[in-house]
Amino acid sequence: MSDPNHSAGIRSSAALVQPAPPDIDEDAAARIAFEGWGVTGRATALGSHQDRNFLIHPDGAPRLLLKIANPSVTAAELEAQSAAASAIVDAGVRAPRAIAFPEGSTTRSVVVDGVSMQARLLEFLEGDTLSGYLSPDVVQAIGALAAAVDVALAGLEAPGAQRVHQWDLREAPRVLAELLPYVTDDALRAELSHAASSAWTVIAVVEGALPTQFIHGDLTDDNVVTDDPVTRVPDGVIDLGDLNRTWTVGELAITVSSLLHHDGMDLPAALRAVEAYHAIRPLSEIEADALWALVVIRGAVLVASAHHVLATDPTNDYAAQNLQHERQIFAQATSVPLEVATALARMATGHPAQPLALPTGEPLLAGLAAADIAVADFSPTSPALHEGRWLAASIEADVLRATVTERGAAVARFGETRLTRSQAHDAASPRNVSLGIEVRLAAPRWVTAPWAATVLPTADGVALTADGIALHVHGCRASLPAGTLIDAGEVFAEASDTLWVQVAREGIVAPRFVSADMFAAWRTVVADPSGMVAGESTGLGVTATMDAARLLARRDESFADVQEHYYADPPVMVRGWKEHLVDATGRVYLDTLNNVTSVGHAHPRLVEAVAEQWRLLNTNSRFLYPSVVEFSERLAALAPEPLDTVFLVNSGSEAVDLALRLGQAWSGRRDVLAVQEAYHGWTYLTDAVSTSIADNPAAISSRPDWVHTVPAPNAFRGAHAGSDASAYARDAVAALGELAQAGAPVGAFIAESVFGNAGGVTLPDGYLTAVYDAVRAQGGLAIADEVQVGYGRLGEWFWGFEQQGVVPDVIAVAKAMGNGHPLGAVITTREIAERYRAGGYFFSSAGGSPVSSSVGLTVLDIIRDEGLQQNARDTGGYLKQRLTGLAERHPLLGAVHGSGFYLGPEFVRDRKTWEPATAETAAICRRLRELGVIAQPTGDHQNILKIKPPMCFTRESADQLVDALDRVLSTGW
Repeated sequence: MSDPNHSAGIRSSAALVQPAPPDIDEDAAARIAFEGWGVTGRATALGSHQDRNFLIHPDGAPRLLLKIANPSVTAAELEAQSAAASAIVDAGVRAPRAIAFPEGSTTRSVVVDGVSMQARLLEFLEGDTLSGYLSPDVVQAIGALAAAVDVALAGLEAPGAQRVHQWDLREAPRVLAELLPYVTDDALRAELSHAASSAWTVIAVVEGALPTQFIHGDLTDDNVVTDDPVTRVPDGVIDLGDLNRTWTVGELAITVSSLLHHDGMDLPAALRAVEAYHAIRPLSEIEADALWALVVIRGAVLVASAHHVLATDPTNDYAAQNLQHERQIFAQATSVPLEVATALARMATGHPAQPLALPTGEPLLAGLAAADIAVADFSPTSPALHEGRWLAASIEADVLRATVTERGAAVARFGETRLTRSQAHDAASPRNVSLGIEVRLAAPRWVTAPWAATVLPTADGVALTADGIALHVHGCRASLPAGTLIDAGEVFAEASDTLWVQVAREGIVAPRFVSADMFAAWRTVVADPSGMVAGESTGLGVTATMDAARLLARRDESFADVQEHYYADPPVMVRGWKEHLVDATGRVYLDTLNNVTSVGHAHPRLVEAVAEQWRLLNTNSRFLYPSVVEFSERLAALAPEPLDTVFLVNSGSEAVDLALRLGQAWSGRRDVLAVQEAYHGWTYLTDAVSTSIADNPAAISSRPDWVHTVPAPNAFRGAHAGSDASAYARDAVAALGELAQAGAPVGAFIAESVFGNAGGVTLPDGYLTAVYDAVRAQGGLAIADEVQVGYGRLGEWFWGFEQQGVVPDVIAVAKAMGNGHPLGAVITTREIAERYRAGGYFFSSAGGSPVSSSVGLTVLDIIRDEGLQQNARDTGGYLKQRLTGLAERHPLLGAVHGSGFYLGPEFVRDRKTWEPATAETAAICRRLRELGVIAQPTGDHQNILKIKPPMCFTRESADQLVDALDRVLSTGW
């Protein structure tokens, strides 16, 4: 601690820990504001550890902040704070400037209960501080803000403001010596002392080389503000009460520590702030090495200080409320060894973090050659884990047992992302990356030392230590007593079944598995032991995880970018099972929107049916084969009378396109009436009648002249919102009449039976009855677009139009029919089909092919045999009930539309005006992904969640979705 700016006199312990100031009530604060600055207004007390802060509310003027400093703070220190605020503002960052007197000073001396203190009146910085969940954008912004402030203050000179106080991290050893006795919990006190002492040993090596300057000193979540209630990205700083000249990196340590108590925050997430800081004010390698040690020290000081404040000022509710957060900060800061957290900091700042190398030595298992070893594959794409076997509790033992029969040993790899360690319905990223290897032996073997070492028997195995490295072998029995020194190649244990082998720095207690984003950091203290099993040629080394960013770049290079993807940084999906998706890191997500996968991902019956049919035959649909006949019969039987004739195609777009062609052929007219806010497909005809501005911002204005539209009959918004929703039907019928009078009677009316892209909103009662009757009276056809809503998804009804009590002339259906296989259909009457035949023939080469027909039949069988429509009714009803319950507690959730597994929670900023919460919905979806739930917005305002999961969705999955959404709405996005 050799900083020349600190003299022996400044370091007197009397000024180190600030005493509590006298109490000041709100009336007294209002008098001080008036007497000192002539400002009239009521005062409201704000919390603080060592000062007294009040919000002043002048009549008809912006609010001001009265700060009455701790008696130990001098006027020179406060003038420096005022100068610092001005420098920060000049740098383009919002900060509260002090109101200056004519002579230029900003402080006034006040006396309360005989105690003299300094007071200032500051501009009040409007905005909110940060609480609850912090998004990646917010975390990055606060890191960037800390850097911008440090750059702004780098040239500040204020010698009179240099001081010794308890928040200067350079003083931590003396501060803790004074504060720790106030921690009455012996175990906690010992933990704080040990962690801080260990961290200080790191700092002591580099303290003389750490750059110093004036820093804010308390740039935390409580001392930054945002004026954007949606993004909550901070753009201003407040409270420079801890301004001081000290280590510059201490600023970032203080900022990062303040993030650690927020909901969902872990070390990799907090390190985003470090990356953002480093991009503006680069950290040297020495600063990167010191950073996390300072975070640990800051956490210890926070906890100890809170105990001191509560002991000396028992009524300080502010300190009492913060203590829980401060305990969380310390727990997170020390949740991994300091070396591991420091490696994270080095990587975040672009400094190398070298993996721990395995020392060369003798084989661990004598006589076991590379040819004797088979690899047990637990990766997310492993064939051994198909059909949900990865969820079985015994799966790892089962696979090892099956694999070892091939050779002398089966080995599970180091660094492998194990799907077997992932769980469904988990809100957190799995700890599934192996920090060791497992070896399953076909027969007992001697275990030999790879290098000269000391033997240390453990509860379930043996440890060997040598030259700062520890080899841990679990699952064997030591053959030598503790403390025995052995040579390389000497037997020290016997193994008969399964071993766990791990190599780490001595003194490091490493877990067996860590999360994917922590593996590289742990790798700096844990070595790959594969080489000691049977050499480097066994293929047991670290397995590379697919690089999502690189894969996305390759996609963009060859795939037309107009073909959008979910999320700006999409995960790489490699497996599906039932209502779950698995990415390349083994993260399991709940799939709430995949209405294409109706019966669930990777359904075994469907997999087998496709494989078997493809073994037999797959050709174009002009050949005669049994499955197309049976499938067509089944589809016709599912439709109401008089619909009895089927066309088979490849997609929903093709089905709707063909349905529109049937309307044109039937009526001899091209004109079509469509409902606004709908999406029907991407072919020329289907795009022409698609009016969703979410898919095409110019959808309405760019329609061809033969497409006519009517407003979406939405009872919640639009011309008849909240009044007589039946008026939408009257308006549509009137529009049909006007078109006929103008000489353009429509040949077809097309509508989704329940709003699809518009969010699952149910049509007003009688809407389709009125419009269908009117269009038929003009000789046109009524087309029901059931591509999304049909096939039992609504629960109560197999077809969406059944909810309206009508029968269309033509049904277009797809999506659910093939469970992801390209398959669509049009169901109509023989008479309508024959009218189309008069204009030429129709065929679809792959539509209704043997494989497609087999898929379609199997999907229908599964829906029937597994009661999936009933599940949509029952579990979907339960899900809607729970979502509706959320709406009672969270005003942002305005309504829950739809039924069954076709639901649409709609988010609005105001339930009276129904202002859509578009930005909030997008942010909610991003947060849900972090919690393991895949959800996306829909609707023209993009403010509705599309809840259209596979129909095997369970109550447990419904609970996961609602609990995650509740957490987001409660803690933020």
